[in-house]
Amino acid sequence: MISRIDLRGRTLTRRELIATLPRAEMDVEHAAARIAPVVDDVRERGADALRDYAEKFDRVRPERLRVPGEVIQASVEALDPAVRAGLVEAIARVRRVHAAQRPSDFTVEVAPGARVRQRWIPVRRVGLYVPGGLAMYPSSVVMNVVAAQEAGVGSLAVTSPPQATNNGLPDPVVLGTCGLLGVDEVYAAGGAQAVAMLAYGAAEADGTVVCEPVDVITGPGNVYVAAAKRLVRGVVGIDAEAGPTEVAILADATADPRHVAADLLSQAEHDPMAASVLVTDDLALADATAEALAAQLAVTANRERAATALAGPQSAIVLVDDMAAGLEVVDAYGAEHLEIQTVDAERLADQVTSAGAIFVGPWSPVSLGDYVAGSNHVLPTAGAAHYASGLGVHSYVRAVQVIEYDADALAEVADHVVALADAERLPAHGAAVRVRLENDA
Repeated sequence: MISRIDLRGRTLTRRELIATLPRAEMDVEHAAARIAPVVDDVRERGADALRDYAEKFDRVRPERLRVPGEVIQASVEALDPAVRAGLVEAIARVRRVHAAQRPSDFTVEVAPGARVRQRWIPVRRVGLYVPGGLAMYPSSVVMNVVAAQEAGVGSLAVTSPPQATNNGLPDPVVLGTCGLLGVDEVYAAGGAQAVAMLAYGAAEADGTVVCEPVDVITGPGNVYVAAAKRLVRGVVGIDAEAGPTEVAILADATADPRHVAADLLSQAEHDPMAASVLVTDDLALADATAEALAAQLAVTANRERAATALAGPQSAIVLVDDMAAGLEVVDAYGAEHLEIQTVDAERLADQVTSAGAIFVGPWSPVSLGDYVAGSNHVLPTAGAAHYASGLGVHSYVRAVQVIEYDADALAEVADHVVALADAERLPAHGAAVRVRLENDA
């Protein structure tokens, strides 16, 4: 089932570790070449192209691309009470955390009469993508929408694939979640074509606007969604090119193998390409986890896709000499989700430098973060945690600096500006300062 990589007694550089550790292969470049015509077609033909691709890929032709407001409201009312209660709690906790993320404006008086201020300004409009393939993700609605709302974004558009089982509308729980959050602009569009719609906007053949273009597109999706984001990046901002989901678990002899196995399995059930990685210095734990994993897999609902993920080259049990070596491994891996189930887990967590989110101790499983922990579950994958952050308020705001000098403050640094401008052979830069001082004199 799940393979093993034995690093005990081996000394590897970080580069060698990265090359040795398992990782799902996702050819975004190849996918981008395949879907470039789709993106171009939506840009040119708008709503007609969106309906054609829905019919081709989703096996249903939406009558209306924008979901009517009354349908969203009816979906709220139709929510299962237990699901609704879970969503309400998730929204409250995620909102509490993201409200604290908003960066503060500041002013620095560089010298008398010389001020530089920094303002954080939300983007005007965002497009939020919610997947709808192997599973439906109302939780992704919560994560995307709450972060954008807490950033102060004024215009939100959510898009999710039309479902043949729901009369060409997105999943009803996704719609109900939008309604709970006060989002009334929702589209029945999925895949690369939805990303193109958000980036370029879309209109009917008669010119009637269906969807206005956005400034930023966020949200997880499959390889074609990631490829479409790559193609439109620059036209709009994007959060990331999300790859297959992944978990790494750093565990020692104190970890419960049933817990570890359950967490590996919970990630594997997402997708056949999902990655589940255990890093441990305890052979007995590795053996017990593999045994528990086989037993739990045999009775899980999504057995086929989970088995494929666990047996794939992206999943493994990695054996290391000690926890110091284990830390080096998980830092080199840079997991989307990192669990630490060890003695003194909090101390080890504070030493980690590369992870999308860190789950500390035996009572903080990844599935908690997927729903109600308060953290955001849209996180960097495929090693992007080495340089990128998960989704948050920061994804929807821009830092704008405001410079304000009076005449005396400008005069104080005029010679420096002129000297530097002359050194760069840009004399007009210096002249722009001189002319002010001459007029002032």
